[in-house]
Amino acid sequence: MPRATFMTDMNTHQHHEQEHHEHDEHHAHDEHHGHDEHDGHDGHDGHVEHHGHDGHQGHGGHGGHHGHGAPQGLTASDQGYTLIPETVGPEGEFTFRITGPDGKPVTGYEPQHEALLHLIVVRHDLSGYRHVHPELDADGTWRVAGPFDGPAAYHAYADFKAVGAAPLTLGVDLTLPGETTGRPLPEASATATVDGYTVTLTGELAAGNGAPLTFTVTRDGAPVTDLQPYLAAYGHLVALRAADLAYLHVHPDGEPGDGTTAPGPDITFHAVAPTAGPYRLYLDFKHGDAVHTAEFTAVAGA
Repeated sequence: MPRATFMTDMNTHQHHEQEHHEHDEHHAHDEHHGHDEHDGHDGHDGHVEHHGHDGHQGHGGHGGHHGHGAPQGLTASDQGYTLIPETVGPEGEFTFRITGPDGKPVTGYEPQHEALLHLIVVRHDLSGYRHVHPELDADGTWRVAGPFDGPAAYHAYADFKAVGAAPLTLGVDLTLPGETTGRPLPEASATATVDGYTVTLTGELAAGNGAPLTFTVTRDGAPVTDLQPYLAAYGHLVALRAADLAYLHVHPDGEPGDGTTAPGPDITFHAVAPTAGPYRLYLDFKHGDAVHTAEFTAVAGA
């Protein structure tokens, strides 16, 4: 099999909004299917080529913590840590490393939300979202079954906490060569369907202000009241800013077993949009022993 090549741009903050509007088709949100822990696709065999980085911060940079509304994931390096993609190997396995301030691969991580590292991968047009949990080798190499949705330009986010350091989200651009068709950003909608579930969003994003977002999960018209814990919560929400793919990572109010948080049908988050404009929201929830992803486009008001 010919070996594919990734072209990696480490100056990942230099996205332009027109990247999200040059495309001519999009898969609807009900094309997502249930999956166990978001297992990736087979991908392609190949190498990752690096094109150097300048250590620039993205819009807003990292505050060192997952601050409310603080955009993250726009740079491959921050606070001495660098995300370095390596290869897509046999059967589409994606490998990468994170080096620390000493330049060596990091091998010590602290669990965050039941995982040592969360890897988010999405196409530049905000389709093809995947959330996976790679395995760590003793030498500091991370491995995961290829999470790529065919040839396209992607952005990958590594969300982690090295031992003794603050939580970080690093991001890097990856290009999987081949013919691809772009997908325009769907119109804003308060309803998404996935795998027979209907999820309704109540609430609106507001630039610079915290706002509750409540997602209500139903199936066949009936409320789902037996959601299963996933990553120490009944839901997991990622919000990406359409203009530059800035990453907002929030978790819901309460947690399973706290005596007050019900297992559905409502999952409520408090989110702060750093700027006005469109965002893509990805809600992961677990039911029937499978993880499902409902996707929304939301527009933050000024």
